[in-house]
Amino acid sequence: MITQLVLSLFPGIGLLDRAFEEEGFVIVRGPDLLWGGEIKTFHPPAGKFDGVIGGPPCQPFSSLAHINRHRGQKIQPDLIPEFVRVVAEAQPRWFVMENVVGAPVPEVAGYLIHPSLLNDLWLGEEQSRLHRFSFGTRNGIKLRYRVVIFEHVRRAARVLGGGSVALRNGEKGQYRLRKLTSRTWAHLRESCRLQGLPEEMFDHSPFTVEAAHKAIGNAVALPMARELARAVVEAINGKEKRE
Repeated sequence: MITQLVLSLFPGIGLLDRAFEEEGFVIVRGPDLLWGGEIKTFHPPAGKFDGVIGGPPCQPFSSLAHINRHRGQKIQPDLIPEFVRVVAEAQPRWFVMENVVGAPVPEVAGYLIHPSLLNDLWLGEEQSRLHRFSFGTRNGIKLRYRVVIFEHVRRAARVLGGGSVALRNGEKGQYRLRKLTSRTWAHLRESCRLQGLPEEMFDHSPFTVEAAHKAIGNAVALPMARELARAVVEAINGKEKRE
């Protein structure tokens, strides 16, 4: 594969970026609120990027949004239209948008979108973390994931950004939240492990424990990001071979 230039939107702490860099892509990170950036004033050059990746904030579409609203927490606005706008301006060969299952599939003129689901459990990991990846190309190429035959013997709760853990409640699949008594560094190290990262990742960072919990909870689990990047490479290489 020829080295491709990829624009990363809403990069956060960069786990999606890391996975694509490991596959040989060159990543250019766009603005992110975490670093004081503003997506609404960002305009990429047209025709310079081969791909665009990113995950707009999932809070508006989360199964837990109603609980957070009831608690009086501020919910981030829907920024999927900004992702769509930037893709339309950049006109890449392909793009991938990550979000929760409840989020709408993006629509960009000139692209055929293939939405697919991937769960950390399906990769042999402990964490139950289901995401949708919407892959857009001119020709409607599909992503194909490599999943395990057997899931992990243990099943961990989903890592969240607010210092809570999400637990399934009965057969209906409804969520309930269990608030942790304290967002400790010990719990953060466990969250890092479940996200596929070294437990000591934040040990010497400038983040407070609260900020680190939010950053890691809002990130794509690294095993999922790696499988996504691998699948994208396979998809675009397969297309190039057919051409």
